[in-house]
Amino acid sequence: MEFRRPAAALSVLLLTGTLQVKAEKDPHADHALMHFQTAAGPSGAMNEKLPAGEEHAKASLEKSPRHGEYLDVELGSGQKALRAWVVYPERKGKTPVVIVIHEIFGLSDWIRAVADQLAEDGFIAVAPDLICGKGPNGGCTDSIPSRDDVVKAVRGLTPEEVRARLDAVRGYALKIPAGNKKTATVGYCWGGARSFEYATKQPGLNAAIVYYGTAPDTASLSAIKAPVLGLYGEDDARVNTTIEPAAAEMKKLKKTYEVEIYKGAGHGFLRAQSGREGANLKATQAAWPQMLAFLRKHTK
Repeated sequence: MEFRRPAAALSVLLLTGTLQVKAEKDPHADHALMHFQTAAGPSGAMNEKLPAGEEHAKASLEKSPRHGEYLDVELGSGQKALRAWVVYPERKGKTPVVIVIHEIFGLSDWIRAVADQLAEDGFIAVAPDLICGKGPNGGCTDSIPSRDDVVKAVRGLTPEEVRARLDAVRGYALKIPAGNKKTATVGYCWGGARSFEYATKQPGLNAAIVYYGTAPDTASLSAIKAPVLGLYGEDDARVNTTIEPAAAEMKKLKKTYEVEIYKGAGHGFLRAQSGREGANLKATQAAWPQMLAFLRKHTK
Protein backbone atom coordinates (compact mmCIF):
# COMPACT_ATOMS: atom_id res chain seq x y z
CA MET A 1 0.00 0.00 0.00
CA GLU A 2 1.19 3.49 -0.80
CA PHE A 3 0.04 6.25 1.52
CA ARG A 4 1.18 9.76 0.62
CA ARG A 5 -0.04 12.97 2.22
CA PRO A 6 1.17 16.38 3.41
CA ALA A 7 2.57 16.52 6.92
CA ALA A 8 -0.30 18.71 8.11
CA ALA A 9 -2.88 16.19 6.95
CA LEU A 10 -0.95 13.35 8.58
CA SER A 11 -0.87 15.07 11.95
CA VAL A 12 -4.58 15.77 11.80
CA LEU A 13 -5.39 12.15 10.96
CA LEU A 14 -3.11 10.83 13.70
CA LEU A 15 -4.77 13.12 16.24
CA THR A 16 -8.26 12.15 15.22
CA GLY A 17 -7.51 8.43 15.08
CA THR A 18 -10.66 6.48 14.35
CA LEU A 19 -13.06 9.12 15.66
CA GLN A 20 -15.76 10.14 13.24
CA VAL A 21 -16.64 13.81 12.79
CA LYS A 22 -20.32 14.46 13.48
CA ALA A 23 -21.40 17.25 11.16
CA GLU A 24 -23.85 19.71 12.67
CA LYS A 25 -25.34 20.33 9.25
CA ASP A 26 -25.98 18.38 6.10
CA PRO A 27 -22.51 17.07 5.12
CA HIS A 28 -23.38 17.67 1.47
CA ALA A 29 -24.52 21.27 1.98
CA ASP A 30 -21.31 22.91 0.77
CA HIS A 31 -21.11 20.48 -2.11
CA ALA A 32 -24.70 21.34 -3.02
CA LEU A 33 -23.77 25.00 -3.25
CA MET A 34 -20.98 24.11 -5.68
CA HIS A 35 -23.43 22.14 -7.75
CA PHE A 36 -25.62 25.12 -8.49
CA GLN A 37 -23.16 28.00 -8.30
CA THR A 38 -19.79 28.50 -9.94
CA ALA A 39 -17.05 28.18 -7.36
CA ALA A 40 -15.35 31.37 -6.25
CA GLY A 41 -12.17 32.34 -8.02
CA PRO A 42 -11.07 32.73 -11.63
CA SER A 43 -12.67 30.17 -13.90
CA GLY A 44 -10.01 30.15 -16.61
CA ALA A 45 -10.32 28.28 -19.89
CA MET A 46 -11.13 24.64 -20.35
CA ASN A 47 -8.10 22.37 -20.20
CA GLU A 48 -8.73 19.66 -22.75
CA LYS A 49 -6.42 17.25 -20.94
CA LEU A 50 -8.63 17.39 -17.86
CA PRO A 51 -12.35 16.84 -17.33
CA ALA A 52 -14.34 20.06 -17.46
CA GLY A 53 -15.21 21.86 -14.25
CA GLU A 54 -18.85 22.51 -13.45
CA GLU A 55 -19.04 25.79 -15.33
CA HIS A 56 -17.60 24.32 -18.54
CA ALA A 57 -19.27 20.89 -18.59
CA LYS A 58 -22.05 21.67 -21.05
CA ALA A 59 -19.71 23.43 -23.49
CA SER A 60 -17.26 20.54 -23.26
CA LEU A 61 -19.98 18.05 -24.19
CA GLU A 62 -21.17 20.16 -27.11
CA LYS A 63 -17.72 20.31 -28.69
CA SER A 64 -16.77 16.67 -28.07
CA PRO A 65 -15.98 14.68 -31.24
CA ARG A 66 -16.59 11.36 -29.49
CA HIS A 67 -19.61 9.12 -29.83
CA GLY A 68 -21.77 9.37 -26.74
CA GLU A 69 -25.30 8.05 -26.38
CA TYR A 70 -27.99 7.20 -23.88
CA LEU A 71 -29.04 3.60 -23.64
CA ASP A 72 -31.01 1.37 -21.32
CA VAL A 73 -29.52 -1.21 -18.99
CA GLU A 74 -32.11 -3.83 -18.11
CA LEU A 75 -32.62 -4.67 -14.44
CA GLY A 76 -35.06 -7.54 -14.87
CA SER A 77 -37.97 -8.59 -12.64
CA GLY A 78 -40.26 -6.01 -14.15
CA GLN A 79 -38.14 -3.09 -12.97
CA LYS A 80 -37.68 0.03 -15.06
CA ALA A 81 -34.40 -0.06 -16.99
CA LEU A 82 -31.56 2.22 -15.95
CA ARG A 83 -30.61 4.93 -18.38
CA ALA A 84 -26.86 5.25 -18.87
CA TRP A 85 -24.64 7.65 -20.78
CA VAL A 86 -22.01 5.69 -22.71
CA VAL A 87 -19.01 7.25 -24.46
CA TYR A 88 -16.57 5.41 -26.69
CA PRO A 89 -12.90 6.27 -27.25
CA GLU A 90 -11.49 6.71 -30.73
CA ARG A 91 -9.24 3.66 -30.56
CA LYS A 92 -8.41 0.76 -32.83
CA GLY A 93 -8.25 -2.01 -30.23
CA LYS A 94 -10.44 -3.19 -27.38
CA THR A 95 -10.41 -1.12 -24.21
CA PRO A 96 -11.43 -1.36 -20.54
CA VAL A 97 -14.79 -0.09 -19.32
CA VAL A 98 -15.00 2.42 -16.47
CA ILE A 99 -18.30 2.75 -14.62
CA VAL A 100 -18.73 6.38 -13.53
CA ILE A 101 -20.78 6.64 -10.33
CA HIS A 102 -22.50 9.98 -9.92
CA GLU A 103 -22.66 12.23 -6.90
CA ILE A 104 -25.68 12.63 -4.68
CA PHE A 105 -27.05 14.98 -7.34
CA GLY A 106 -27.70 12.22 -9.87
CA LEU A 107 -26.64 12.05 -13.51
CA SER A 108 -25.64 15.59 -14.48
CA ASP A 109 -23.90 17.30 -17.40
CA TRP A 110 -20.76 17.37 -15.28
CA ILE A 111 -20.76 13.61 -14.74
CA ARG A 112 -21.35 13.11 -18.48
CA ALA A 113 -18.40 15.40 -19.21
CA VAL A 114 -16.20 13.35 -16.87
CA ALA A 115 -17.25 10.23 -18.79
CA ASP A 116 -16.42 11.98 -22.05
CA GLN A 117 -12.91 12.82 -20.82
CA LEU A 118 -12.36 9.22 -19.76
CA ALA A 119 -13.21 8.21 -23.33
CA GLU A 120 -10.75 10.80 -24.63
CA ASP A 121 -8.16 9.10 -22.44
CA GLY A 122 -8.84 5.68 -23.93
CA PHE A 123 -11.58 4.06 -21.85
CA ILE A 124 -15.17 3.15 -22.62
CA ALA A 125 -17.11 5.14 -20.02
CA VAL A 126 -20.54 4.12 -18.74
CA ALA A 127 -22.30 6.60 -16.43
CA PRO A 128 -25.56 5.12 -15.12
CA ASP A 129 -28.41 7.14 -13.66
CA LEU A 130 -28.87 5.10 -10.52
CA ILE A 131 -32.18 6.72 -9.55
CA CYS A 132 -34.06 5.79 -12.70
CA GLY A 133 -37.48 4.59 -11.66
CA LYS A 134 -37.48 6.82 -8.57
CA GLY A 135 -38.68 9.98 -10.29
CA PRO A 136 -42.23 11.03 -11.28
CA ASN A 137 -43.87 8.32 -13.41
CA GLY A 138 -40.78 6.16 -12.99
CA GLY A 139 -38.46 8.82 -14.40
CA CYS A 140 -34.75 9.44 -13.93
CA THR A 141 -32.74 12.38 -12.56
CA ASP A 142 -33.99 14.80 -15.22
CA SER A 143 -37.63 14.11 -14.30
CA ILE A 144 -37.18 15.27 -10.71
CA PRO A 145 -37.99 18.96 -10.30
CA SER A 146 -35.69 20.03 -7.46
CA ARG A 147 -32.23 19.37 -6.12
CA ASP A 148 -33.61 18.44 -2.73
CA ASP A 149 -35.82 15.80 -4.31
CA VAL A 150 -32.90 14.38 -6.30
CA VAL A 151 -30.84 14.17 -3.12
CA LYS A 152 -33.74 12.47 -1.36
CA ALA A 153 -34.07 9.93 -4.17
CA VAL A 154 -30.36 9.10 -4.12
CA ARG A 155 -30.34 8.76 -0.36
CA GLY A 156 -33.36 6.50 -0.62
CA LEU A 157 -31.40 3.87 -2.54
CA THR A 158 -30.66 0.89 -0.33
CA PRO A 159 -27.23 -0.77 -0.39
CA GLU A 160 -28.89 -3.79 -2.00
CA GLU A 161 -30.38 -1.63 -4.76
CA VAL A 162 -27.06 0.08 -5.43
CA ARG A 163 -25.26 -3.22 -5.68
CA ALA A 164 -27.89 -4.77 -7.95
CA ARG A 165 -27.87 -1.75 -10.24
CA LEU A 166 -24.10 -1.61 -10.43
CA ASP A 167 -24.00 -5.36 -11.08
CA ALA A 168 -26.41 -4.85 -13.99
CA VAL A 169 -24.26 -2.06 -15.39
CA ARG A 170 -21.11 -4.13 -15.00
CA GLY A 171 -22.87 -7.05 -16.69
CA TYR A 172 -23.69 -4.77 -19.61
CA ALA A 173 -20.09 -3.49 -19.66
CA LEU A 174 -18.67 -6.99 -19.92
CA LYS A 175 -20.76 -7.59 -23.04
CA ILE A 176 -19.68 -4.46 -24.93
CA PRO A 177 -17.99 -5.82 -28.07
CA ALA A 178 -15.33 -3.08 -28.02
CA GLY A 179 -14.47 -3.81 -24.37
CA ASN A 180 -11.57 -5.94 -23.17
CA LYS A 181 -13.59 -7.60 -20.36
CA LYS A 182 -11.88 -5.50 -17.68
CA THR A 183 -14.02 -3.20 -15.52
CA ALA A 184 -13.35 -0.48 -12.98
CA THR A 185 -15.43 2.00 -11.02
CA VAL A 186 -14.78 5.68 -10.33
CA GLY A 187 -17.08 7.70 -8.11
CA TYR A 188 -17.41 11.19 -6.68
CA CYS A 189 -18.53 12.09 -3.13
CA TRP A 190 -21.59 9.82 -2.64
CA GLY A 191 -20.43 7.93 -5.72
CA GLY A 192 -16.88 7.72 -4.34
CA ALA A 193 -18.18 6.00 -1.24
CA ARG A 194 -20.21 3.65 -3.43
CA SER A 195 -17.15 2.87 -5.59
CA PHE A 196 -15.19 1.77 -2.50
CA GLU A 197 -18.21 -0.10 -1.11
CA TYR A 198 -18.84 -1.88 -4.42
CA ALA A 199 -15.28 -3.19 -4.35
CA THR A 200 -16.21 -5.04 -1.14
CA LYS A 201 -19.16 -6.68 -2.92
CA GLN A 202 -17.93 -7.43 -6.44
CA PRO A 203 -14.85 -9.70 -6.56
CA GLY A 204 -14.64 -9.46 -10.35
CA LEU A 205 -13.91 -5.72 -10.31
CA ASN A 206 -10.43 -4.86 -11.59
CA ALA A 207 -9.97 -1.46 -9.92
CA ALA A 208 -11.87 1.09 -7.83
CA ILE A 209 -11.23 4.85 -7.73
CA VAL A 210 -12.58 6.94 -4.85
CA TYR A 211 -12.78 10.71 -5.23
CA TYR A 212 -13.43 12.24 -1.79
CA GLY A 213 -15.83 9.50 -0.68
CA THR A 214 -15.96 7.93 2.77
CA ALA A 215 -14.44 4.51 3.33
CA PRO A 216 -16.63 1.51 4.16
CA ASP A 217 -16.69 -0.23 7.52
CA THR A 218 -13.34 -1.91 8.13
CA ALA A 219 -15.03 -5.27 8.74
CA SER A 220 -16.05 -5.38 5.07
CA LEU A 221 -12.57 -4.76 3.65
CA SER A 222 -11.43 -8.38 3.82
CA ALA A 223 -13.68 -9.15 0.83
CA ILE A 224 -11.95 -6.65 -1.48
CA LYS A 225 -10.08 -8.13 -4.43
CA ALA A 226 -9.61 -4.99 -6.52
CA PRO A 227 -6.87 -2.42 -5.88
CA VAL A 228 -8.27 0.88 -4.61
CA LEU A 229 -7.04 4.43 -5.22
CA GLY A 230 -8.33 7.22 -2.98
CA LEU A 231 -8.01 10.89 -3.99
CA TYR A 232 -8.90 13.48 -1.35
CA GLY A 233 -8.79 17.19 -0.57
CA GLU A 234 -6.87 18.16 2.54
CA ASP A 235 -9.67 20.36 3.86
CA ASP A 236 -12.33 17.65 4.04
CA ALA A 237 -12.28 16.28 7.59
CA ARG A 238 -15.69 14.60 7.36
CA VAL A 239 -14.34 12.27 4.68
CA ASN A 240 -10.69 12.15 5.66
CA THR A 241 -11.26 10.83 9.17
CA THR A 242 -12.40 7.58 7.54
CA ILE A 243 -9.13 7.12 5.63
CA GLU A 244 -6.78 6.09 8.43
CA PRO A 245 -8.83 3.16 9.76
CA ALA A 246 -9.33 1.83 6.22
CA ALA A 247 -5.66 2.29 5.35
CA ALA A 248 -4.53 0.45 8.48
CA GLU A 249 -6.89 -2.45 7.83
CA MET A 250 -6.01 -2.69 4.14
CA LYS A 251 -2.31 -2.76 5.06
CA LYS A 252 -2.97 -5.49 7.62
CA LEU A 253 -4.82 -7.49 4.96
CA LYS A 254 -2.02 -6.87 2.44
CA LYS A 255 -4.43 -5.24 0.00
CA THR A 256 -3.78 -2.25 -2.24
CA TYR A 257 -5.14 1.10 -1.07
CA GLU A 258 -3.16 4.00 -2.46
CA VAL A 259 -4.02 7.38 -0.99
CA GLU A 260 -3.32 10.95 -2.07
CA ILE A 261 -4.42 13.99 -0.06
CA TYR A 262 -4.00 17.26 -1.93
CA LYS A 263 -2.86 20.28 0.05
CA GLY A 264 -5.39 23.08 0.37
CA ALA A 265 -8.00 21.36 -1.79
CA GLY A 266 -11.57 21.01 -0.61
CA HIS A 267 -14.32 18.48 -1.03
CA GLY A 268 -15.49 18.20 -4.63
CA PHE A 269 -12.27 19.63 -6.06
CA LEU A 270 -12.67 17.95 -9.45
CA ARG A 271 -15.96 19.72 -10.03
CA ALA A 272 -15.02 23.07 -8.46
CA GLN A 273 -11.65 23.41 -10.17
CA SER A 274 -11.76 27.20 -9.98
CA GLY A 275 -12.18 27.20 -6.20
CA ARG A 276 -9.92 27.59 -3.19
CA GLU A 277 -7.44 30.01 -4.76
CA GLY A 278 -6.03 27.48 -7.20
CA ALA A 279 -5.70 24.53 -4.82
CA ASN A 280 -8.60 22.64 -6.39
CA LEU A 281 -7.14 23.03 -9.88
CA LYS A 282 -3.73 21.84 -8.69
CA ALA A 283 -5.40 18.84 -7.08
CA THR A 284 -7.23 18.06 -10.32
CA GLN A 285 -4.05 18.41 -12.37
CA ALA A 286 -2.33 15.88 -10.11
CA ALA A 287 -5.24 13.51 -9.46
CA TRP A 288 -6.48 12.95 -13.01
CA PRO A 289 -3.22 11.61 -14.51
CA GLN A 290 -2.57 9.58 -11.36
CA MET A 291 -5.99 7.99 -11.75
CA LEU A 292 -5.35 7.25 -15.43
CA ALA A 293 -2.05 5.55 -14.62
CA PHE A 294 -3.73 3.45 -11.93
CA LEU A 295 -6.54 2.42 -14.29
CA ARG A 296 -4.14 1.54 -17.09
CA LYS A 297 -1.98 -0.54 -14.76
CA HIS A 298 -4.87 -2.62 -13.41
CA THR A 299 -7.15 -2.95 -16.47
CA LYS A 300 -4.71 -3.70 -19.28
